[in-house]
Amino acid sequence: MRAKGRFEVAKFSVNGNPNIGVYMHASDSYALIPPGLPQKNINVLRETLGVDRIIETTIFGMNIVGVLVAGNNYGVLLPKTVAESEYERIKRGLGDLNVAVLDVMENALGNLITANSKAALVYPHFDPRVESVIADTLGVEVHKMSVGGVNVVGSVLVVTDRGGVVCPEARDEEVKVLSSIFKVPVLQATVNFGVSFIRVGLIANSFGALAGEDTTGPELARIQMALGGGVGG
Repeated sequence: MRAKGRFEVAKFSVNGNPNIGVYMHASDSYALIPPGLPQKNINVLRETLGVDRIIETTIFGMNIVGVLVAGNNYGVLLPKTVAESEYERIKRGLGDLNVAVLDVMENALGNLITANSKAALVYPHFDPRVESVIADTLGVEVHKMSVGGVNVVGSVLVVTDRGGVVCPEARDEEVKVLSSIFKVPVLQATVNFGVSFIRVGLIANSFGALAGEDTTGPELARIQMALGGGVGG
């Protein structure tokens, strides 16, 4: 894991698809990606996000890894549909980080959970038992709320230990609450030429961000400002 320095932002696609958050998930030290990405793409990912461990895997045989997993610098949450071989591959790749299978009906954990090293925001309808597993695995306090009228909070919010971006539909009061929960500045933004579902087109950590290739210049500047520490210090 490299030290925080210049924050890099790059455009990215997965097999020509700008919805990169559907396929990949990253923290400060690892990235989970689908098999078969060209080496040049993997190199861009490694250089931009500064990750030491890149784990190629499917979840339940599917390439939409980013939709199906959630995590932070302390651990990863997997859906109960994950195959044993996939679980073992991820567990080996992550070394001493926590890995847990979340026993819930919903499989799209990436749409339901957002976390940094300070806190996690989760689907409001999770029960306390599920919240406890999330808290233990990710090592953070768990909070519940909707954002911009959306319950699938992981789809409209991307947060790191440096900053956060949330959909434009989030009310000003909600943005302030999110900043307080995660202990980082949060800004409203879009990706891929106006898409409010931020996570669909954005992968980020404390060192950099990858945005879908349809993301405009002003959108990239906004993401750089929010996630690169350009707001609030």
